[in-house]
Amino acid sequence: MNNISRRDFLRTTATAAAAFSAPRKMAALVEKTPEPSMIRLGVASYTFRNFGRAQLIGFMKQLNVVDLNAKDVGDHLPADEHGEAAALQNYSAAGIHLHAAGVISFTKDEDADIRTKFEYAKRAGIPVIVGGDPSPETLPRIERFVNEYDIRVAIHNHGPEDRIWHSPLDVLKAIKSLDPRIGCCIDVGHTVRGGTDVVQAIHEAGTRLYNVHMKDLTNFQDKQSQVAVGDGKMPVRKIFEALIMEKYSGFVDLEYEVHPDDPIPGVVRSYAFMREVLADMERNRA
Repeated sequence: MNNISRRDFLRTTATAAAAFSAPRKMAALVEKTPEPSMIRLGVASYTFRNFGRAQLIGFMKQLNVVDLNAKDVGDHLPADEHGEAAALQNYSAAGIHLHAAGVISFTKDEDADIRTKFEYAKRAGIPVIVGGDPSPETLPRIERFVNEYDIRVAIHNHGPEDRIWHSPLDVLKAIKSLDPRIGCCIDVGHTVRGGTDVVQAIHEAGTRLYNVHMKDLTNFQDKQSQVAVGDGKMPVRKIFEALIMEKYSGFVDLEYEVHPDDPIPGVVRSYAFMREVLADMERNRA
C-alpha cells in the first residue's frame, strides 16, 4: 500500500477524531458489526475524492464498510493497467470488495473508447459499470459490449443539469428494448431534484435497477443543500422498503458530495442513521 505523508496522516487523524467525537450512540452504531440485512450498504469512492487510496481504505475500516463503488479519481482505481493492478492488490489485502465502477462517462460513440471501459471493469472483476452521459444513439453500441463482456451497465441520472438523463424514468424509456443487462443507477438526490418521486422510480425500474447512490437534501430544489443522510427530507425508510419490495440485490452506496476535505463527520452520521433505520425495520419484521 502506498505510504501516507505526514501531512496526509495528520489530516486523516484529525478528520477521524472529529468523526468519532460524535454522540456515543451514533459512534456505537458505526463501530458495531451490522447484522445481516435485506439492504447492503456500500460507499462510492467519490465521497473521499480528496484522499488517497490508503486513506480511503483506512476510513472504510473505521466505518466497518467493505463494499466499494470505485472511481478513477486520485489513485482509487486508476485507469491504467499497472495502477489498477496495484489498487486491486491493496483492496484485496484489506478485505474490500469492489462491486461497481463509476461513474464512468461514455461521451464517445466509438468502439475503442467503450472497450477500454469494459476492459477496466473486467480486469477488476467488477460486474456493474455505473455509466454517465451516454447519448441515446450510443446505447446500441454499448449493448454490443454488454453482450460481449457480460458486464451490466447502470446509467446514472444527474438531475435537472443533465441534458439527457434528468430522471431514472428517462433512462427506462430509452433502454426498454435493449438487453436487460442495461439498467439504472438511481441517484436519489438527483432524482428528487428532477421532480421525480424516488420511491415510484424504484418500483418502475424493478429488476433493471443495478445500483443506488444515496444522499440527503434539506431542499429538493437546491443541489447545495446536501446534508448527512437522516438530516434532510429524503424518505430513506420508504426507499429501503421499496428496494426490499422489488427484491433489489445490489448495493446502496453512500455518495456524500459535500465537505470533500472533511467528509468523515457527515459520513459517520449517514451510516449510523441508515443502519439504525435498517435495524428498526429488521426488528419490526421479526
